Amino acid sequence: MSKRTLVTSALPYANGPIHLGHLAGAYLPSDLYVRYKRLTEEDIIHICGSDEHGVPITIAAEKEGVNPQDIVDRFHERNKQIFEDFGIEFDYYGRTSSETHHETSQAFFKKLYEDGVFVEKTEEQLYDPKAEMFLPDRYVKGTCPHCDYDEAYGDQCESCGTSLSPTDLINPKSAITGDTPETRETKHWYLPLGDFQEKLEQWLDTRENWKPNVMGQVKSWLDDGLADRAVTRDLSWGVPVPVEDSEGKVLYVWFDAPIGYISATKEWAEQQGDPERWKTYWQDEETDLIHFIGKDNIVFHCIMFPATLMAHGDYVLPKNVPANEFLNLEGKKLSTSRGWAVWLEDYLEDFDADLLRYVLGTTLPETKDSDFSWEGFQNKVNSELADILGNFVFRTTSFTKKYFEGEVPKLIDPTEKDLETLKKIQDQKEKISAAYEQFKLREAIAETMNLARIGNKYFTEMEPWKTRKEDRIICGNTLHVCLQITAALSVLFDPILPNKMKQLRSELNVSDDTGWKEINSSLLSAGASIEKGAILFEKIEDEEVEEQLQKLEERTAEQEENSDIEPLKENMTFDDFMKMDLRAGKIIAASPIEKADKLLKIEVDLGFEQRTIVSGISNDFSADEIVGQKVCVVANLAPKKLMGVESNGMILMAEEADGSLKFVETDAKPGSPIM
Repeated sequence: MSKRTLVTSALPYANGPIHLGHLAGAYLPSDLYVRYKRLTEEDIIHICGSDEHGVPITIAAEKEGVNPQDIVDRFHERNKQIFEDFGIEFDYYGRTSSETHHETSQAFFKKLYEDGVFVEKTEEQLYDPKAEMFLPDRYVKGTCPHCDYDEAYGDQCESCGTSLSPTDLINPKSAITGDTPETRETKHWYLPLGDFQEKLEQWLDTRENWKPNVMGQVKSWLDDGLADRAVTRDLSWGVPVPVEDSEGKVLYVWFDAPIGYISATKEWAEQQGDPERWKTYWQDEETDLIHFIGKDNIVFHCIMFPATLMAHGDYVLPKNVPANEFLNLEGKKLSTSRGWAVWLEDYLEDFDADLLRYVLGTTLPETKDSDFSWEGFQNKVNSELADILGNFVFRTTSFTKKYFEGEVPKLIDPTEKDLETLKKIQDQKEKISAAYEQFKLREAIAETMNLARIGNKYFTEMEPWKTRKEDRIICGNTLHVCLQITAALSVLFDPILPNKMKQLRSELNVSDDTGWKEINSSLLSAGASIEKGAILFEKIEDEEVEEQLQKLEERTAEQEENSDIEPLKENMTFDDFMKMDLRAGKIIAASPIEKADKLLKIEVDLGFEQRTIVSGISNDFSADEIVGQKVCVVANLAPKKLMGVESNGMILMAEEADGSLKFVETDAKPGSPIM
């Protein structure tokens, strides 16, 4: 076992508030793990902070007509506070606009620059003459060359998930002016990832217990071969490139943001009064570096950042990157732009943080996408927190207070059942610990609740309401066992329900310093005083659920009402239109494409022939349900290979306000021209 652990959580962009999707991806999982590790008394620190550079920040600033610094100052403090309110404990929460971060990331760049690691390229890049600026990736929109989605950004297609460059887009447009950009020459520095591929593969082969969803995405990138990746860009906001002939250029955010973990650790060490202590966590091989992130950051933390660290040579590499998939909301994709999200600030106005920590923890998208619903929230709170854990604790403490003067009864001549039930404390503790160590957080939570189930079942079967009259010793033994389980739960549940368990430990007179090693079947001494506390968990009423659903619908409707109608594209000539051959078709077969999250391989009958078309619609439709669907097809689109499959055409789709896709249908016979 290593001497220490450094845990990082993905740096959230300081351009908006924190919502449930953020929590489920990187922050609740890391907090659960770190809180558990602290109970084991391991040397562990938890580092996070605001990612304050990059195009999303400048776009947010432009929308509000303010400086980027105004945006990041506002959301840095706001998000830092909301994490604290929710119980996410960071040892340090930094920011990438700090002086320390600028110095650290610039020093990183200069080290690699002076070592000759970078490749310098002069290339053509999209430029908006009206805006008088080169266009960063998110300032360009166009048609994805892989799935034909016509609202793809210049860095990634949000339909098929493919990483892109602005020049990859078909019919690119400036997001600033709407004009078609021109190409101009500009110079940038690139990290030649291909030079590190063999070393990365060898390193990845040594990693143990990585999630299959993480390793699968990484292997897919490696199988395709790693290409050069720009580490600089033309932008006014960010960390200035610290070499000559780099005016107007900043470090690419993918390069500087992960270095934010290092700069924040430096600031933490300064705060501790030991400025050199950061090196212990970043440059000592006996440190376990763990990155908690969401799915969209896997490649950056498993390929690009490790390659950067390898190139530098003085830093430890990640031991594990337990990335989560995406969280959906009420069966639909989260969409902040459409108001389809639950922001943490809003949640905390109505409910206790611990309730969401538990419910979200039981539905974490650990290896595949999962769904949060308000009805599910209600069911989990009522049937598990209230009916199992809360009921068990209340029955145990209230019975002890009423019939044993609030003192822990002695265990006298226990039965085999009493001893076997007490043994379950150690059994469950071992199961819980094993789950945490393997980053199976849902399992850890389930096994913790199972101990409360065991206690509840035992209490019911032993019928202390009868034995208090018939045999006081048996009744006392029953309460002794249940109180020991309750005390163990007050520590075992601490990573998940920190506020409620602190309250429970106070009622049981269990020290807040009680660690994992001290959890056993004799945490409470016979004769010790306990208090009958208030009910830990109140049930959620149907009206409260309806209120939350109504808020969600109203917010979505408001966003749709206030959102601008998608502007028409620039005019084209009649001759251009006549070049497009639209045909009626019918889907006769469909199947998923391996390693492609959103793409389906579709066979379409066009009457005169059958065509294979690849379409990025699997988030909205399964392969089975679309067979027999009548469609409109762009039949004369040039063939293109997508994920190894040649696509011959494009199926027309319409996008609803909520982002869902609908087929553009026709009842015409397959092959009929659409005029």
